[in-house]
Amino acid sequence: MRDLGGAPGSGQATYPAEALDWLLPDGAPRVLDLGAGTGRLTRQLRARGLDVVAVDPSGAMLSELRRAHPEVPVHRGDTDRIPLPDASADVVLIAEAWQWPHPHRALPEIARVLTPGGRLGLIRNIRDESADWVARLGEILGGAGPDAGPRLGPPFGPLTRTWFRWSQTLTATGLLGLAGSRSAMILLPADERAAVLAQVRQLLATHPALLGRDTFALPYVTECAWTTLPTSPSRQSPVRPPAW
Repeated sequence: MRDLGGAPGSGQATYPAEALDWLLPDGAPRVLDLGAGTGRLTRQLRARGLDVVAVDPSGAMLSELRRAHPEVPVHRGDTDRIPLPDASADVVLIAEAWQWPHPHRALPEIARVLTPGGRLGLIRNIRDESADWVARLGEILGGAGPDAGPRLGPPFGPLTRTWFRWSQTLTATGLLGLAGSRSAMILLPADERAAVLAQVRQLLATHPALLGRDTFALPYVTECAWTTLPTSPSRQSPVRPPAW
């Protein structure tokens, strides 16, 4: 398993370059980072020289993104209401948020902003909880349980999926930074956030796999999927809610 996590002290996990290579079409597409949060994926897309616009429903998240990436246009919106013109993006990427509250509204709205033949890509990092300490970290931080992944319907074509295994080298400070940078943590009240971080510190101080170590590897599986919007008029067909 390769280590792709950058400096050991870094916190927020990025996505493997191979995963973005697989998700993005050739050329220099215009990319909408939908549900951009604080800009983890936005940063990697900009580093590739791509034209990126970020949309997120949280004003607090967008404020963080603006501070880190002032050159990126940002808009407040969500999968149901994307504040962009028709056919304004060649690619829509959605990181982590694979389950949408209103898929029967989200799919036609995403199709609306995509160019004909455009691509919808999904990506998420999943901690590999086969390691005992990683499973305990998951209990502390919470998150979605296992699922069958997304199943999209019309107007999109068949879904193609793949996985990339990697690990991130972290220090204790880096693990605390990773925990604190999660979107759900940023939005917690200060006392609740402090309580969760205290549990992470306890894990670092007591678990045999972590105790006394300067660095350690946090294993991940990055799951990716993409589909295309057909160029035919059938893209405007009625959309049935997909099963998730």
